[in-house]
Amino acid sequence: MPDRPPLGKLKIYLGYAAGVGKTYQMLEEAQELKRQGHDVVIGYFEPHGRKDTIARTEGLEIIPRRKIDYRGALFEEMDPDAILRRHPEICVVDEFPHTNVPGSDRLKRWQDVQFLLEAGINVFTTMNIQHLESLNDQIWQITGIRVRETIPDWVMQQADQVVMVDLTPRALLNRLTRGVIYSQEKAQKALENFFQESTLVVLREMALRQTAHEVEIRQVDYDTPGFEQELGLSDEAGQPPANTDRILILVTPDPAAAMLLRRGKRVADYLHADCFAVAVSRESDLHDMPARDREMVEHHLNFARNLHIETRILQGQDVAKTLVEFAHLNGVTHLFLARPQPSQWPALSGRSLVQQVVHLARDMQVTIAADRAARQQPHPV
Repeated sequence: MPDRPPLGKLKIYLGYAAGVGKTYQMLEEAQELKRQGHDVVIGYFEPHGRKDTIARTEGLEIIPRRKIDYRGALFEEMDPDAILRRHPEICVVDEFPHTNVPGSDRLKRWQDVQFLLEAGINVFTTMNIQHLESLNDQIWQITGIRVRETIPDWVMQQADQVVMVDLTPRALLNRLTRGVIYSQEKAQKALENFFQESTLVVLREMALRQTAHEVEIRQVDYDTPGFEQELGLSDEAGQPPANTDRILILVTPDPAAAMLLRRGKRVADYLHADCFAVAVSRESDLHDMPARDREMVEHHLNFARNLHIETRILQGQDVAKTLVEFAHLNGVTHLFLARPQPSQWPALSGRSLVQQVVHLARDMQVTIAADRAARQQPHPV
């Protein structure tokens, strides 16, 4: 059986809005690598009518797109199989968070990219900060827009390099009004909605912070001989010390559980902590719950698994006691609970569920998160 090829390397060009120059910068580097003799192709490019960016594709081989018939209309998607047959050294793929049309082999373009990486092909790609899953609720609060196309944080964390392509909000707005990013009609609508300077300033700051975080987590290379000893990071056996932080998230039928999972996972990533998500039920298969509640809990647990959070269903009559006992047995240091709706958890012995958990978990940090976004009406994108 032949050995599998080494994984390809992933480089993400990160921005905070359309028009900052992510694709242009990616193509600039692709052109430079081609001049140096590297085998570079374009797997997918979205021109958006931007002449300067289109000009940067000149001389680069473009892999033909796959045509898919869906409900009587013809759509074009990236063709990963054709790229694999061509097997270039480097493949340029625009719009990383894109959702493929039904009939494609994979649901998301980032999954297509993983298919290429597993085949040993290096990939350059682009995305904006608002498509990062853990920031979904914050983006909603800031913009009033619920971003539907998201990328799990673990996908970005597995990238070998994340490069922010920066442009000041004032300069970006200038490009927008000059018609560089969109047509005049579309630009005017953008100015009235997403492209407000105050919004762009906040998004840019989020992108800068995320990029700094991505750089920080890549600075520690435990595979470098002697590196741990030099920094005093290894134990007596010469291994990096285990992280002492562990985060536990309570999953309930409440829609706010999705927000809680994003928030808890983001904190876990910053702390480099283990993360669990648990539901508590009188029966191990959740069948004591009403059908709608069971469906919601199962949906949230699946969402947690997609975020690479370990999930469990705990069996117990007392939610607070069962939760805290599990936390103690597993060395949990941080508990995350959503602030419940008034009718969600009946008070026992005069105490709400949150009060019971706080009383029992005095040796842990308990975070009670309110879903501020629930008071807003989202506009999906």
